[in-house]
Amino acid sequence: MDLSHSQSNLSLGFNSSHDDSISLHLDPSINDPSHPIPSIPLQLLEPQSQIPQNPQFNDDDDDDDNEEFRILGHSMCLKRRRDCDSSSSSISSSKRVSNPVYDSAEIDLEARRASVRAWGNQSLQAADPDIYMIMEQEKKRQFKGIELIASENFVCKAVLEALGSHLTNKYSEGMPGARYYCGNQYIDEIEMLCCERALHAFNLDPKSWGVNVQPYSCTSANFAVYTGLLLPGERIMGLDTPSGGNTSHGYYTPNGKKVSGASIFFESLPYKVNPQTGYIDYDKLEERALDFRPKIIICGGSSYPREWDYARFRHIADKCGAVLLCDMAQISGLIAAKESLNPFDYCDIVTSTTHKSLRGPRGGIIFYRKGTKPRKRGILLSQGYESDQYDFEEKINFAVFPSLQGGPHNNHIAALAIALKQVATPEYKAYMQQVKKNAQALASALLRRKCRLVTGGTDNHLLLWDLRPLGLTGKFYEKVCEACHITLNKIAIFGDNGTIIPGGVRIGTPAMTTRGCLESDFETMAEFLFRAAKIANILQREHGKLQKTVLKGFESNRDIIELRAHVEAFATQFALPGFDI
Repeated sequence: MDLSHSQSNLSLGFNSSHDDSISLHLDPSINDPSHPIPSIPLQLLEPQSQIPQNPQFNDDDDDDDNEEFRILGHSMCLKRRRDCDSSSSSISSSKRVSNPVYDSAEIDLEARRASVRAWGNQSLQAADPDIYMIMEQEKKRQFKGIELIASENFVCKAVLEALGSHLTNKYSEGMPGARYYCGNQYIDEIEMLCCERALHAFNLDPKSWGVNVQPYSCTSANFAVYTGLLLPGERIMGLDTPSGGNTSHGYYTPNGKKVSGASIFFESLPYKVNPQTGYIDYDKLEERALDFRPKIIICGGSSYPREWDYARFRHIADKCGAVLLCDMAQISGLIAAKESLNPFDYCDIVTSTTHKSLRGPRGGIIFYRKGTKPRKRGILLSQGYESDQYDFEEKINFAVFPSLQGGPHNNHIAALAIALKQVATPEYKAYMQQVKKNAQALASALLRRKCRLVTGGTDNHLLLWDLRPLGLTGKFYEKVCEACHITLNKIAIFGDNGTIIPGGVRIGTPAMTTRGCLESDFETMAEFLFRAAKIANILQREHGKLQKTVLKGFESNRDIIELRAHVEAFATQFALPGFDI
């Protein structure tokens, strides 16, 4: 078609609608009757469905809305649709059709969306200002204070994000691939990755070791092991709590009260440390084990500052036919970083918390042997015969769920996977090396000030300060330190005469090492601790036993106020992980 011919009977019309869409068509009104040319609509922008043309839209009464002009001798017409005419365009698109029922439903749906967002998308500060303010105060306390509780630490922002994530919405009872509820394909991926990282963090062969990452705490993990492997009333043996053990290993008070579920549902007999040295007495341990014949012997504790002789434990367990369980909760980070002896070389089962030196979320974990047993290994839970295969996996997994727990905390498992990924890095190993250096520096600084430490020092991340030579109890000193914004915890010291008194405190270095403190900083902290002991000694002489009136007076005590100011000025130099303060 030659559009350059000056006498062509073609006319091009441009229609511009109210929504800026433009269509181009050949105007049929001036066609040559001998050569009819059909009208051809051309869509330039928005495609529209074809509908029968209504003659009323072809009337000539809309000439006032047409603007005619010529290009190269050809007639051109720019047509502006009137409001009534625009209906032809709107009818052609389903989204422009006015449907009262549809519009009402759309409005109702949007209202419901808005209602959900109004409730579900509120910030904590807006939703609950009371809780928000208390949480902000706790954040300030952590930032301004010196954290020396050995079982506490600070987690990174990534762990915090996982803990506060949408994963908490999903119910996932069971194990990966065998859940009670559907919709767990991604939860399965997270848990399997977490298990894989757990084995890698401790350099374990997945053919020889399995792991369960669902326990809510190490106490839950330990009880799951007892439940899976023992019958009610069968025997366990762990380190006595006043000697540095944990109540989840079984403990009775001097008057015979059963403190933990381990002692309520199973029979426990403890082994102890030598009261003169503070070290475990392995000879007496072996003697008691052979007499008591426990089904499970537990190594590991909450307040033991020295290495554990796992080879000796293995020898004793084999002699009495017991399973050897290690609770490595306090030292799991050191073990992962190869800064401590390795219990996996000797033990059948290993449990741990995940929130202490591992710097993960609060929870527990169970490692268990699987596959073929090595030769010259004692009879394990013999029921009249001995299999050459470990049978821990099914028993422990079944004890965790459904015997003791419901659905796992998926947000915790994801956060643990993040922490375990970090544990396998060179940076984490350097961190744990610094934790040990800091503990040794703190111990040396206190010893130079003539303080008495149980066992005379430390091999790991914690030390035990015996306050009895200063005339103090651990309870009173703990409160004085808390008033000065130093947190640590009282412990019982096994006395020379066999009596149990809270005569000391436990001090750990992981948390402040996480905040960036080095040996010189712990020298400063040792001075703060010693000054707090002097203040406590004066206050105890003046007021005697710890009473509420004395505690109230701490806030206005001049010496405490002065030391607190020094502590806060020191602590706020260091970053608080997860927050820009």
